[in-house]
Amino acid sequence: MKFLYDASITEIESWVRTQGYPKFRAKQIYAWIPKGVTSFEQMSDLSKDIRASLAADYYVDGVFIENKMVSELDGTIKYILRLKDNNIIECVLMRYHHGNSICISSQAGCRMGCAFCASTGAGFGRNLSSGEMLSQIAIVASDIDDRISNIVIMGIGEPFDNYEQLIIFLKTVNEPDGMGIGMRHISVSTCGLVDEMLKFTNEGLPVTLSISLHAPNDEIRKKMMPIANRYSMKELLDACKNHVRVTKRRVTFEYSLFNSVNDMPAHARELAKLLKGMLCHVNLIPANEFIGSEYKKSKKETIQTFKDILIENGINATVRRELGNDIMAACGQLRRTVEEGEKI
Repeated sequence: MKFLYDASITEIESWVRTQGYPKFRAKQIYAWIPKGVTSFEQMSDLSKDIRASLAADYYVDGVFIENKMVSELDGTIKYILRLKDNNIIECVLMRYHHGNSICISSQAGCRMGCAFCASTGAGFGRNLSSGEMLSQIAIVASDIDDRISNIVIMGIGEPFDNYEQLIIFLKTVNEPDGMGIGMRHISVSTCGLVDEMLKFTNEGLPVTLSISLHAPNDEIRKKMMPIANRYSMKELLDACKNHVRVTKRRVTFEYSLFNSVNDMPAHARELAKLLKGMLCHVNLIPANEFIGSEYKKSKKETIQTFKDILIENGINATVRRELGNDIMAACGQLRRTVEEGEKI
């Protein structure tokens, strides 16, 4: 039996034809996916017979809201979601003046082992299917009764470690008969899987590529991110330059600032030299702390100095607005397990 959210419109059309139902039923069925249904009984414009037939071949109860936490600081909502096999993932809804954005997970857990990320200590469960990624958006949109217009694939997991399902998801979420979210409103973040980055560039999808960089050199990066032992900074940046050259789109570098680790003026100057001449944007992130982490947040004045140095050296840089800190919903704070004492 298959998760209905994993079915393409072509597959549903084929299913409708096989069942002997009128062709228009396919679009009726497919139209329910963006509405976040978790029961066939919710599909009110379909007959009981069609719903029963669907239930024999598909299921829709693959992702449920286990709990949600609303930030008292900024209205950000963290959703704790339970998958059908009881794996736990999280996603985050962020409200901006330009619309609702959602940060979704691509895996239940993560294999990358970044030292500053809460997902690392929670272990790895499995890859998510494209439908499980899609359903995070649909279920949250249904919960808030509002459209989600921007997607960031930067939650739990490394998207390029789940490459095949990621590509299917990107194409599916863009379907006009489905969610119809434009690819230019989607950002995909990677810690730097160079082989997959090169492959992704050749896909020709106009999404924003974000690189979790977090260091100005190999020495610091290796201490923070195990992936740096597989791919050097030069290999990573060469792949970024290739992406810019082929797609004509700028690359975003995510750079979390940690006190006395990677936030000194010398680091800023080194980073500026590294990125000089590249079509890029540096998104400076005030590091988000969690219990058990040895990494501490940089001071505000340190962050400002770092930004100023980048700009003085011709690098486009901004400081990311801090959202959801009080509910552990910020970058690097998501986990795949329900913590002891966390009410659900």
